[in-house]
Amino acid sequence: MLIGNVGKDPEVRYVDAGVAVARVSLATTERGYTLQNGTQVPDHTDWHYVIFWKKLAEIVEQYVHKGDKIYVEGRIRYRSYDDKQGKRHTVTEIWADNMELL
Repeated sequence: MLIGNVGKDPEVRYVDAGVAVARVSLATTERGYTLQNGTQVPDHTDWHYVIFWKKLAEIVEQYVHKGDKIYVEGRIRYRSYDDKQGKRHTVTEIWADNMELL
């Protein structure tokens, strides 16, 4: 489960037999705080790629925009690929099962 802000408008494409796939960059932020000794701990932001499929992707395409706050439920997926130079890259994505606009 993640709650965060959309970093840019969704990237939507259609694959086999018109199935919609949407990709959203989502920023989640842990707020900073002050320790008892006065040390300031700054905010920490992590970026996540969230993948939406089928009807949920169509909803995202229509209603989700850069800056929106959303709630996402899903599962973590890992994949890897080789770039043009033959270097191996690993990507971590959240495959969404549910999404709510906040």
